[in-house]
Amino acid sequence: MTRQLPPPPTDQYVTLPDARLVSTRALLTARENLTDTINARAMMCVHGGAGFGKTMTVTSCLRALEPDEDIRRITFHARATTRAVRHELHTALELPGPPPRYASESDHLLKNALATHPRTLVLDEAQWLQSDQLEYVRYLWDDPYTQLAIVFVGGEGCYQALRKEPMLSSRIFIWQRFTRLTEDEVLDVIPLYHPIWADADPDDIAFADQRAAHGNFRNWARLTAHTHTALERTGRPGVDQEVLRWAVSCLGSGT
Repeated sequence: MTRQLPPPPTDQYVTLPDARLVSTRALLTARENLTDTINARAMMCVHGGAGFGKTMTVTSCLRALEPDEDIRRITFHARATTRAVRHELHTALELPGPPPRYASESDHLLKNALATHPRTLVLDEAQWLQSDQLEYVRYLWDDPYTQLAIVFVGGEGCYQALRKEPMLSSRIFIWQRFTRLTEDEVLDVIPLYHPIWADADPDDIAFADQRAAHGNFRNWARLTAHTHTALERTGRPGVDQEVLRWAVSCLGSGT
């Protein structure tokens, strides 16, 4: 089967040697939720603030859970028209030739393709989809012959956008909201995230979280990259307050 998921090294927000995927509570929950959604050929919504690890979690879990699953991912970067969604699907499914000119012809082609075997469709940055496009996705999923599992992944506004569509939201099998890491989670998972934190003083990790990261995994990735650079340049054996203050300053937080 074809898998349109990026390679594992791209899971991390920044290029950071030795960074690891850590099993947060959100990741473990997502793994179960994605398994249940795929098994039921249902729809799921993963939503939450920017930098909370939604896309990384969904991508890594799908890569591990379904080695034989046909997974296609579409990422939206701006408000899309329904015509654009048809064209994106045509490309993602690797259908021959250019997308048909007429909507009815395109719909017929897409539904036939989606009926050939089970597929999982990931719609990333789904907050950019408007009512017409969400209704079109539901229309494809509702067809009795398509064998689709759909995972909506989106930032702020995604939950509200889907909830405003009663025909769609009533069909969402699982809703999962991503939030910031708690203080306890930070102290549990950050030492596992990268070797520079493995032997760090918990007070220093807490300091870094309070000053800059704020339980946001994207912030932790940036902070770790800057801290790693500082340790390499200074030759210091481990994290300390001076190194952290410099790293925090690079993020525009603190001094």
